[in-house]
Formats: sequence, C-alpha cells, structure tokens
Amino acid sequence: MFTYSNTTDKSVDDLTKLFESSCTKAGFSLLHSYNYSEILESKAFPIDGKVIVYEICQAKIASLVLEQNREFAPLMPCRIAIYDENNKTVVSAQNMEPMLGMINNESLKNETTIMFESIKGLINRLTN
Repeated sequence: MFTYSNTTDKSVDDLTKLFESSCTKAGFSLLHSYNYSEILESKAFPIDGKVIVYEICQAKIASLVLEQNREFAPLMPCRIAIYDENNKTVVSAQNMEPMLGMINNESLKNETTIMFESIKGLINRLTN
C-alpha cells in the first residue's frame, strides 16, 4: 500500500482543531496547510467533502536526509491528509517503508524509521 491510513468517526473539523498541538507533541513542526476543498472551489472546480493536507517536518531528520541523499528532496516535507470519505474521516500519510529500504546509511535509515513510526503514532492518536 502506498499510504498509511486510519479512519475515525471524528469530523474533519474536529481533527483540524487538534492537529497542530498533536503535531507538536509528536515532535513535528507544522510548516503549511492546504484546504483543497476551498482551493478547488475558488478555481471553479468544487469537490464534495473536505480535504486538508498538512506539511510537517522534523528539522534534524530533514537535515540528515538532505545531507545523505538529496534524491529524497521531492518527497519532502512529510504530508498528512485529513479528508472525509464514506461517512468517516480518514487520516493518511505516505507509506515510507518502501523508501526506507533504499537508504544505504544505517544511521539515517534508523532515524527515518523512527520518524515514520512517529508519523504513524500521530495518525493513530488523532484517530483514536
């Protein structure tokens, strides 16, 4: 699977209120957010439901990744999406496990694995 996702009965609005503080507690900085529902509607392409995408970062890990392998730069920063689907709310991020297997530096691989575990933990806490 190319994403790691969980669903919840909590609303998109409720999760967006919790996101920034949850992000900080998990050791991430919130860089930016995109409300795709509003963006697309403003461009005359409305969609049903809400889709919010957050860009998050752990500066230490970002620095290590970019020092070791800049080919990962297009995949940065990490993104988490919150959207409604089938009367549920989904919280989703890119599944990093396939990419982690491509990292040759053992220290960097360990650090990025820990970071991905932190992202999964963040998603799990938001959806419980």
